[in-house]
Amino acid sequence: MPSPKAKNPNRGGGSPVLGGANGRYEFMSLTKRMSSPPPPPHLLQRQGSDPAASRLRASESPTRRRGSSSSTGSGQGIPDEDGIRLNPTFFRVALSSLLAIDLWLSKRLGVCACEDSSWGSMRPLMKLIEVSGHGIPWLAGTVYCFYKSDSAAGQEVMLNLFIGLLLDLVLVGVVKAIVRRRRPSHNRMDMFATFSVDRYSFPSGHATRAAMCGRFLLAHLVLAAPLRVLVHLWVGLVGLSRVMLGRHHVTDVLFGFCMGYLQYNLVEMMWLSPQTLQRLLGQLV
Repeated sequence: MPSPKAKNPNRGGGSPVLGGANGRYEFMSLTKRMSSPPPPPHLLQRQGSDPAASRLRASESPTRRRGSSSSTGSGQGIPDEDGIRLNPTFFRVALSSLLAIDLWLSKRLGVCACEDSSWGSMRPLMKLIEVSGHGIPWLAGTVYCFYKSDSAAGQEVMLNLFIGLLLDLVLVGVVKAIVRRRRPSHNRMDMFATFSVDRYSFPSGHATRAAMCGRFLLAHLVLAAPLRVLVHLWVGLVGLSRVMLGRHHVTDVLFGFCMGYLQYNLVEMMWLSPQTLQRLLGQLV
């Protein structure tokens, strides 16, 4: 009676068979496998009913192998494209880090943003400093000093200060309308005499005005040493009050100081004397 092991070579495929030398596994060669006849129908039905065999054949099919190789190839291309998009430049990383530090520091320094803040009791004093740097009191005071001045030199100084204040309002309004940065989230919109562009934060108009007026007063007025120190102190307090009240971010104030410093140079370049102004008004009329 033949052994069951002898029937295994009649089955198609590359299944290992027992037998041969020393009873080890032997595999049929590729040529023999290709030349062997197809398995009987009952074996095909049996293999088709086996889910594991069906999955094995589907995984070994050439179409699936080609699809897996193509997906692997396309998968190798996707990380390259994603790597290009996900590798920002050094400038973007530095800018994002700076903005994150700015938001965090502005939030920590906004200690007078509302009455229940840690320094809420100092809010009235900070608002008084805020009013001292507002544009309307400065414009009104400059016009009053211009008419009360009894010397041509004093009127010339007040005239150019008035022109500088108008220039500051225009430049700050233009920059705010272009940048459109929102004010800090902890800010309360209870400012004195605001306009449409005042809902934007960058740059700080109080900081630009304080820096420009501070340089102007120190350059064109004869002040004693204590008054010069007081002017410097006032400029710093105006900028600090903007952050403590939650009106602006820290970068808004710093950029405002730089912008106001440069605005004074522009005022000096456009300096007008009363005679020059009269000639210009005569030409316009």
